[in-house]
Amino acid sequence: MSNRSATKNPPAKAAPPEAPAKAERAARPKRAAKAGRGARGFYLYCLGAADALAPLFDAALPEAIEDSARLELVAAGGLAAVASEVPLADYGEEALPQRLADPAWTAARALRHERVVQHFARRAAAVPLRFGTIFLRRGSIERMLCDESEAVRARLELVGGRDEWGVNLYVSRAELREGVARTSPVLREMAERAAALPPGQAYLLRKKIEALRDTEAREEKKRIVSEVLDRLGRVCAASGRLRAPANETTEHGELAARLVFLVGRDGFGEFRAEAERAAGEHASLGFRFELTGPWPAYNFVGPGGASGQEDTAG
Repeated sequence: MSNRSATKNPPAKAAPPEAPAKAERAARPKRAAKAGRGARGFYLYCLGAADALAPLFDAALPEAIEDSARLELVAAGGLAAVASEVPLADYGEEALPQRLADPAWTAARALRHERVVQHFARRAAAVPLRFGTIFLRRGSIERMLCDESEAVRARLELVGGRDEWGVNLYVSRAELREGVARTSPVLREMAERAAALPPGQAYLLRKKIEALRDTEAREEKKRIVSEVLDRLGRVCAASGRLRAPANETTEHGELAARLVFLVGRDGFGEFRAEAERAAGEHASLGFRFELTGPWPAYNFVGPGGASGQEDTAG
């Protein structure tokens, strides 16, 4: 089983492979248009308990998403958001989609976003927010923290002391088909019959064997993915399956599934050992496991504690 570390291979986007790339923006078109070139909003990275995050600001901090700003804490009701100021000329509702169309601009800022989130998530319970979460006013952040206090605290309880880990399952179609042909009683019996038939009849039966082998291989792949998800899910706090790109292939084979798990840091050894056992058991059928992480728990906190919408009053 291969292991890809989040620290050695930071994601090119703001969140892990399984995270939506669409930005959540609070600025509305009319408000952003009236803001002017010098207007500034607030970019949010993550949420946490104020008393847990505040001491972290006494030590060295990573760079904010823009060089012109510094990280700061916006607190209310015992909760806090890690934020930094950004120019609405670049981050307003109308401007940001144009900026995101520039791959170099997006990649640099997505990397900074991720470094900030990982910095705090490794040192305290933190709810990660998606790349592009922006509020126009400090007061709106404070209202969000108060209005969504219960939901944010529940998410903090879930992610505290835990990391998100990904398990990518790859499979070699050829090895899987060969393995199914070896283990399926029906396919073995049909192959024996074909060997005893005249050439014309044998050809037709072998065509049926190939079709049935493909069907059984697809079913076996589904069964193994489901088994691995259930098996590893029993040694972690939460689990899920992400949408995998169709027909994606790598040097490991075809991507069969992208699974995510919320794993306690004190239980990671058990989780990894179970993943390695599962990988060994299914290797003969052409399956390869890739472990990725640790990541902030993007896929277990919904869209984040913030709704991503700012009211227009006040």
